[in-house]
Amino acid sequence: MKSCSESYKAAGVDITAGYKAVELMKSHIARTMTSGVVSDIGGFGGLFELDMTNIEKPVLVSGTDCVGTKLKIAFLMDKHDTVGIDCVAMCVNDIICCGAKPQFFLDYIACGKNVPERIEAIVKGVAEGCVQSGCALIGGETAEMPGFYPVDEYDLAGFSVGVVDKKKILDKASVKEGDVIIALPSSGVHSNGFSLVRKVFDVESADIKSPVSQLGGKSVGETLLTPTKIYVKPMLALFDEVTVKAVSHITGGGFYENIPRSLPDGYSAKIKKADVKVLPIFKLIAEKGNIPERDMFNTFNMGVGMIAVVDKNDAEKALEVLKANGEDAYALGEVVKSDDGVIIE
Repeated sequence: MKSCSESYKAAGVDITAGYKAVELMKSHIARTMTSGVVSDIGGFGGLFELDMTNIEKPVLVSGTDCVGTKLKIAFLMDKHDTVGIDCVAMCVNDIICCGAKPQFFLDYIACGKNVPERIEAIVKGVAEGCVQSGCALIGGETAEMPGFYPVDEYDLAGFSVGVVDKKKILDKASVKEGDVIIALPSSGVHSNGFSLVRKVFDVESADIKSPVSQLGGKSVGETLLTPTKIYVKPMLALFDEVTVKAVSHITGGGFYENIPRSLPDGYSAKIKKADVKVLPIFKLIAEKGNIPERDMFNTFNMGVGMIAVVDKNDAEKALEVLKANGEDAYALGEVVKSDDGVIIE
């Protein structure tokens, strides 16, 4: 007998909608399958067999995160097929900072009402993020929670697990004065700072769908929904070619919080403000919100989504490798002896 419950449905939870959502998302999940997957969707756990080829001492690295209040923009724009990329990106970009390769991902969607087509769109984005990062979507959960979430809203979170050979874990202790800090450009605001962004643009009341000249003809809403860039594949290529000393994912807290995390005590990042390739959306946010420059660099990525620290003798090679892998990377600054963390001149 097919599972169904009229009583549960009357309470606001339609389990048949959940079954339909799973059927709709299967083709997207199939795109992410890698050789390590040894289970099908629908089981109580996702099974994954690690390939230990050329790995002497495997260390598992995990990362978990959510999309945050950027989802409010998705609700207003009624566009749900890209926030899944953000969810994956926030996890796998953290994992790559340890030198690890993401292996698999699981998502969690909580909603007020399960609309199968909307859940499918969300998972489509999650699957795309997994494809971009080379990891498999091996499971997840969709929870219909009437009365807890509005019927037209949802939350999205997830986690990923990666693996790295213990001897290849990045060690910031090797960072020294004169090392070069390389910037990997961001695609936009990514998935941090949206409480401030929403306040600046008054997104609940203002028009965020009309074209804006400062944004190249795109609307504010469209620009803000640009998915977080995933850096896994270009960074893995860089690890193969160059000795990378440290990596930082520039998320909430911007330059001032995240860059020092890749530096040992007593060292700071010296950056020329003129060298930062600031994206138009950040200039618009600062202008419209009358936000001080220091706050901008302490909240947003400002156009730099990830940084890598390399020896100055390896900088040119590092830039070549990153550009060959689709990243318009550039030298952002250098490491100096200082306790300031970040020095922006």
